[in-house]
Amino acid sequence: MPRLHINVDHVATVRQARRAEQPDPLAWALAAEAAGAHGITCHLRADRRHIQDADVRALRHGISTLLNLECCLDPELSSLALESGADEICLVPEKREELTTEGGLDVVSEGRRLAELVPRFHAAGMQVSLFIDPDPSQLAAAAQVEADFVELHTGPYANSSGDDRARELERLLRSAQEAHRLGLRVNAGHGLDYHNVEAVAGLEHLEELNIGYAIVARSLFDGVARAVGSMLELIEKPSG
Repeated sequence: MPRLHINVDHVATVRQARRAEQPDPLAWALAAEAAGAHGITCHLRADRRHIQDADVRALRHGISTLLNLECCLDPELSSLALESGADEICLVPEKREELTTEGGLDVVSEGRRLAELVPRFHAAGMQVSLFIDPDPSQLAAAAQVEADFVELHTGPYANSSGDDRARELERLLRSAQEAHRLGLRVNAGHGLDYHNVEAVAGLEHLEELNIGYAIVARSLFDGVARAVGSMLELIEKPSG
């Protein structure tokens, strides 16, 4: 089964609503680890709307599983990511006005900048993932800049239904197969929840799912352990 990495951004969203100390993303992450999470993800955005620099440091020193840090290509954030000690860096697009990440990184257009940045992360001992749409040109560009992983953007799949969802799932499947052929490892995430995750969990070559909002929201009612455990049960029994 794929590993489950849990994004703790929206624990910080609740905290930042009052600029308070609670809820603490690290404490929530530790509870998620205790419930079986295989890794922790956080997104350090330019506007610091949820995760703060101090959170990245606290997570790096506090968790015992893998830390995946998401950031955009902004030079300041890239420098912070290089210094973070994260195990994985996932490079994403970012627009200040968006509620959440909209679409994948345009690796084709950003090839030159990525060709300079990816080796710097590798030299720091970090694996590099690129968050991309399931598109052949983006996969080829990701291989060209020698990324370790691609994280396939599952938002269009998650936001569709019926025949449209079936087509989006087929796109994800073909992209996972092509990524593997190109020597890229495969992750997936965005918009996944308790109602749509099983089919994605069954994709060939998939190593890791990044899920946050749905699990954080469920934990408000069920507690962290039950919310994480319920998601693990679903991805352990994918529908294919």
